[in-house]
Amino acid sequence: MLAFLLYYPLVKPPTEVLHQALLYWDGIATVVPRAPSVYEVAVPEELKELQQRQLYVPLTFDEGSMARLEEPLRPGPYGSPASRALRNQLRRMAARPDRPGLPSPPEAFLYHSKISYWLMNELLSLGLAEPQRHPFVLAVPEEVQRLVIGTLARELAASSRDPYIPYTDRPQAHAYALEGPAENLRPAWELEFSRLLPVPAPSTPTADVLAFRDRHADERQRLMRALHRLLGELRRDYEHPADVLSQLRREIDQSVEDYHAAARSTRMAWVTRSVTVTIALAAAAGTVVQPGLTWVLGAVGGYALNVCTREVRPLARARDEHDFSYLHRVVSTLT
Repeated sequence: MLAFLLYYPLVKPPTEVLHQALLYWDGIATVVPRAPSVYEVAVPEELKELQQRQLYVPLTFDEGSMARLEEPLRPGPYGSPASRALRNQLRRMAARPDRPGLPSPPEAFLYHSKISYWLMNELLSLGLAEPQRHPFVLAVPEEVQRLVIGTLARELAASSRDPYIPYTDRPQAHAYALEGPAENLRPAWELEFSRLLPVPAPSTPTADVLAFRDRHADERQRLMRALHRLLGELRRDYEHPADVLSQLRREIDQSVEDYHAAARSTRMAWVTRSVTVTIALAAAAGTVVQPGLTWVLGAVGGYALNVCTREVRPLARARDEHDFSYLHRVVSTLT
């Protein structure tokens, strides 16, 4: 089993993100409202059909997951670093001279079932949300939606027993999910996969993507296992990243070649997307990883593997096997 992409901040992912999830991961998940009547309207039929094939998982924030972002000032296991960071970011946002406004009609919404009670009150008191006639919805600026859902998605992925990888095509939402107070930051790598993961052109029917997925299951699973192994080894052996790549380059090169050959054998038009993955490292890596550095780690699959260093906010409870966050960039080229 690889993992499911946890797409945010919207319920419905863009077509290119959906197709990438179906090709390179076990499937896709999104955060949906708990209320059945709202769920029926928010989730499109295509996702419901994929759910029947166990390729889509609708996730909700229940009491257990919401406890990860409980009242920041509560004692005991509550008041996680993520809660404090989110509260501080919202207050800084509200205090800015260019604070985000609430346009009419609203540009974004938050369902009550996606947020904690303290968070709903915080948004209202800061003037960053307005109640709507619909009893389950708050209207918020799009910037606020991206901050809240980005934070929630990363914490939900970390606290779940199942393997979920946070994934978005919104750079601001991606940044908000990782940023926090300076005293809480930890070192991280950023790797750009660039043209390693081609996807069919957006006009391709999902049925054709599913057919390719089934026909070339071995090739796509070998490719993603090789790349995930690279990420895991880089996270653990952060002192010797070049050695890690050297050990895995042959396996990755062969899996990339096999997969690209399978893609070329079809009549589908393929495009390449820029995909950046952020890998949170152990706190001790701060002694060897200097934030802000950029270099080329090496070449895999015939393409350069670009690496940056940065600092990210730690999770309330990090998973031992991974702490990855993906950013899907829309810029593309035909293959």
